[in-house]
Amino acid sequence: MEREIHEQYEYARRRLKQKKRLYYHFVLLLIGSIFLYVSSKIFETDLNPNWYIWAITIWVFLFVLHFIKVFITDRFMNKNWEREQIDRLVGLQQKKLVELQSEIEEDTTKQAL
Repeated sequence: MEREIHEQYEYARRRLKQKKRLYYHFVLLLIGSIFLYVSSKIFETDLNPNWYIWAITIWVFLFVLHFIKVFITDRFMNKNWEREQIDRLVGLQQKKLVELQSEIEEDTTKQAL
């Protein structure tokens, strides 16, 4: 029982850390976007006047990937999902072992006759 409580605590702590990093990423995205916009208007480069739009777009794309990882992927593929997959794979292996065992027993009985 104590192990389960510890696992739940560790899972909650890890999720909180993930969410905290995501919120930090969002704030950094906002501040960085404002900085890129202001710096592009102040320094007006001749190369590409809208270079900051590309930088912000790439950054938003990376933020969306981070968001998907935190709120979609990690939410559904947690410890319970891992345990279910492990149990399923162990069950399949045991089934194969039983089948092989029965084949071996059949072969030995045929050879004995």
